Amino acid sequence: MRTRRQFLQTSALLGALGGAAPRLLASPVDARGARVVSTWDFGVGANQAAWKVLAAGGSALDAVEAGARWAESDLCNPTVGRCGNPDRDGVLSLDASIMAGDGRCGSVAALTDILHPISVARRVMEKTPHVMLVGEGAQQFAVQQGFERQKLLTPEAEKAWRDWLKTENYAPQINAERRGRPGDKDNHDTIGMLAIDESGQMAGACTTSGMAWKMHGRVGDSPIIGAGLYVDNDVGAATASGVGEEMIRNAASFLVVELMRQGHSPAEACQEAIQRVVRKRPEASRTLQVCFLAMNRSGEIGAYALHRGFVYAICDSKKQDALLDSPSVYTSTQV
Repeated sequence: MRTRRQFLQTSALLGALGGAAPRLLASPVDARGARVVSTWDFGVGANQAAWKVLAAGGSALDAVEAGARWAESDLCNPTVGRCGNPDRDGVLSLDASIMAGDGRCGSVAALTDILHPISVARRVMEKTPHVMLVGEGAQQFAVQQGFERQKLLTPEAEKAWRDWLKTENYAPQINAERRGRPGDKDNHDTIGMLAIDESGQMAGACTTSGMAWKMHGRVGDSPIIGAGLYVDNDVGAATASGVGEEMIRNAASFLVVELMRQGHSPAEACQEAIQRVVRKRPEASRTLQVCFLAMNRSGEIGAYALHRGFVYAICDSKKQDALLDSPSVYTSTQV
């Protein structure tokens, strides 16, 4: 039998944890509640690839890998996978991370000549004692695991790089080339995916070719656990898109999950994380895009961005291609 002292000690501990326990005791999704959510317009196609796994009773981890693989190969986009734009030296390098809700995770950074960095990241998670492999070491590991080396830089991306060399003007633009139509090949930025399966297990994936014309060796937030992606079965998951340096500075995805742990809804958590970016770097926030997307363990979804134009896609048993506009701090890109 618990004594009064033990009861008071337990109550004090819960108070020190911010009173978050009631929120965390909410029931997870049931067998009909599986869903997947992704960043940007091309998240519609990625979600459909992931949904095939979830609808068949597959795991959230398998689902996000399938969706990310679609983005890396079937999609042709200047910021993801095989059609990505190269760095300032003309080298196309890819970054990716994957994370399960039980804390297992893996990532690769500055990976070249391998079509599916997301699958290499999963092998890092499952076949090594490490979390991240980079550069030549990541490529060597991929080849050892049976992945084929192949030239990924497309003629279109190479031409764009040569055109850029005429000015060498490096100035990332907010929502560059976003036309607002699902499947538009010129859509913008990293793809981040979050999923929950019929058993209530969560997983996330993030994959990108990074900023066009970046310095050789630059790594953004996408492969960094806690910056571009974070997943916790007890709470929820978050992913980010935009200028990766800002996500790294703020441990952004981890921050969003921890805000949900304190009792915030996904939408509230994303908004508070964005407001922190604004408070820390008010001038920079007017010229950079930062976007957060989150889902809690009950399947509730929220998003928030610095600037207008961020959209995200939702797929579940009721809707297969829903595309929603995110609220933002600034309602115009001309600020």
